[in-house]
Amino acid sequence: MKLAVVIGQIVCTVRHPGLESDKLLLVEMIDREGRPNGEVAVATDSIGAGNGEWVLIVSGSSARRAQHRETSPVDLSVIGIVDEAVMGSQVIFHK
Repeated sequence: MKLAVVIGQIVCTVRHPGLESDKLLLVEMIDREGRPNGEVAVATDSIGAGNGEWVLIVSGSSARRAQHRETSPVDLSVIGIVDEAVMGSQVIFHK
């Protein structure tokens, strides 16, 4: 699992049948200090994350399982919206 921040949405009217009902988000990975690190990717989202929210993401076969469709061409999925992140005794994010 990794942390990322939602930076946008992807709109695709023509897509693989396994992705027809999925919302696609543009996410940027977060480093250990809580800063976006420049690594941007597209993730499926079935929980309703929005712009600016920190999300928990999974990749590979875990991403496909998160969508309950083993045959979908999914490599990254949002599985949670972060309320708070604490490293040591320091809060690095609070919703």
